Amino acid sequence: MIHAFAIKPVAYTAFGNEAEQLEKCKEWGLLSEKAVKTKTFYYKGNGMNVPCAIIGFADKMTAVIQFDNGELHCIHPSFLKEMQAASYGAKAAAAAVAEETAAPESTVESAEAQVKETVEKLQVEPGSAEEVKSEDSTAEEAASKTPAALEEASVEAPAEKPKKGKGKKEKLQLPEEKVKMTATVQEFTTVPNNFSDNDDEVIIYEAVSILEPALELGVAWSSHSATLKKLELAIGDTITFDAKVVAKKLTKHPVPYKINNPAKIQKG
Repeated sequence: MIHAFAIKPVAYTAFGNEAEQLEKCKEWGLLSEKAVKTKTFYYKGNGMNVPCAIIGFADKMTAVIQFDNGELHCIHPSFLKEMQAASYGAKAAAAAVAEETAAPESTVESAEAQVKETVEKLQVEPGSAEEVKSEDSTAEEAASKTPAALEEASVEAPAEKPKKGKGKKEKLQLPEEKVKMTATVQEFTTVPNNFSDNDDEVIIYEAVSILEPALELGVAWSSHSATLKKLELAIGDTITFDAKVVAKKLTKHPVPYKINNPAKIQKG
């Protein structure tokens, strides 16, 4: 049986012996430093849960695995490591539902970029192996782990919804379809990308609102795509556009919502 998802390596370096395999697996974090022999690894993506063997590498951050049918597949070691967790199947299923609302940011050709597209299904922060938490606990954790400057910014930012009495902050019900929105550019920044030599460019917005039905989001973010770059936006610019919005936290920033594929953009 041929797997349609498989990324066959154009060229790769095969391990000459088990010692070479052990050394590389330890370098990738797939085996502990005290390991004296390899173990059986499992591929759990694309609805599968099958054993696989690590037979070599295409480059320093792309492992080559082999299935029982002899087929080869390129995979990022961190992604393969995630698959070894017993809870991986449940996390991947939940992440896949959320990913249905988000279109891919760009077309990719390289094996590493294609692996990244799959890994985004697990990502709130890349490589995270923590369990999914509630929106409120995520915000509190972000404040505790970020530098003081970001902690102060998270307090001053207009993202917080008005509270009813002294109760818990109400969780927003986001629309599933595209809606008309307005937002003001607050900041241009970058976030780490574990699967590329370059960081991802993003825009952080303030005063983000859905016009129909009327709903204030506060702060949100989007990729700084080629379409947005053509507008030559500056901090303080206000834009109106059609887009989907999903609950997806920006890596290492207290920004809880992501704007996907804005279209029909009007500036000013």
